[in-house]
Amino acid sequence: MKNLNKLLALLLAVLMVTAMAACGNTETPEGSDGPTAVEYPLTVTDMAGREVTLEAAPERIVSGYYISSSACIALGLTDKMVGIEDKSTKRPIYQLAAPALIDLPNVGSAKAFDLETCIATEPDLVILPMKQKDTAETLTEMGIPTLLVLPESHEQLMEMFTLIGTATGTMDKAEALIGYYNTKLAEVAALTANLTEEEKPIVYLGSTSDILRTAPAEMYQASLIGVAGGKNAGDALSGNNWTDIDNETFLTMNPDVIVIPTDNFAVSAPEYTVEDVLANATFADVTAVKNGAVYQMPVGYEAWDSPVPSGILGTLWMLKTLHPELYTAEQFAADVNEFYTTFYGFSVAAEDLAA
Repeated sequence: MKNLNKLLALLLAVLMVTAMAACGNTETPEGSDGPTAVEYPLTVTDMAGREVTLEAAPERIVSGYYISSSACIALGLTDKMVGIEDKSTKRPIYQLAAPALIDLPNVGSAKAFDLETCIATEPDLVILPMKQKDTAETLTEMGIPTLLVLPESHEQLMEMFTLIGTATGTMDKAEALIGYYNTKLAEVAALTANLTEEEKPIVYLGSTSDILRTAPAEMYQASLIGVAGGKNAGDALSGNNWTDIDNETFLTMNPDVIVIPTDNFAVSAPEYTVEDVLANATFADVTAVKNGAVYQMPVGYEAWDSPVPSGILGTLWMLKTLHPELYTAEQFAADVNEFYTTFYGFSVAAEDLAA
């Protein structure tokens, strides 16, 4: 009953978001009317509840967070970016969509932000993760508008698109991106609406570092499974971070499907493989292992199991994997190509996706 209530709540949220999209005339990427007229000075409220005023349209943007950097690409802000987070060379999405970003000054990470380098780029807008609240206050005191973002759920990701789109005068593109999400989520909801509880497989999502580490009910990854017509094996676990379990707990979960995600850099596979799981004698009696239902999420783009701008593709991949009778691999390949062509300017061939 608990899982049923959660699913009903999730489906209701999808329908509500879709309705809002319809009211805003943002059903599809093609539905936007062009650049948004913005008057400056402009005051926005960031995701920390801080009021941030921009005196003029930002022309020099620093992003200290890979999710906001990826969002800036999708919103057409690449040419205005003058600084970027650490390890940008390891993120395939930059190499594919905006290779110029790789050569920008490195402003460090959420754990070790390089304030000096950031200031040297002379930004008129800085976007930072919530963890860098103190840095944001320092920059604000120096007269540099700074937005804090916290995209840890679907709703928060949509909020971040709206925030950045409003601040930079790119709400037309933000609305197109939000509209695409809403349309696809509504399609997924319609496809899975008639599934019975027996038709929803138990899905175990391992972490990138250890098969015996999984996602509790409160994590974004759990909602991805639920929306795609599955039941998260870790729903009985508490917390909102990857949680360690033992062999006995894993065997008791007895998942129908095991999924191995890619890492945040999407450069290489996790520290274990599908073959490792299938060959583990301890797991021999697990339903997923017996049926060979162990899958690796695609490597080489982004971590689709997390709330990144392309996170909708994780939902679609999960639907294709769990219910190929409802949504085929061919449909998925076409949707991946449509998404990246529309918002990132590069195409993805079906054979490349399979590889």
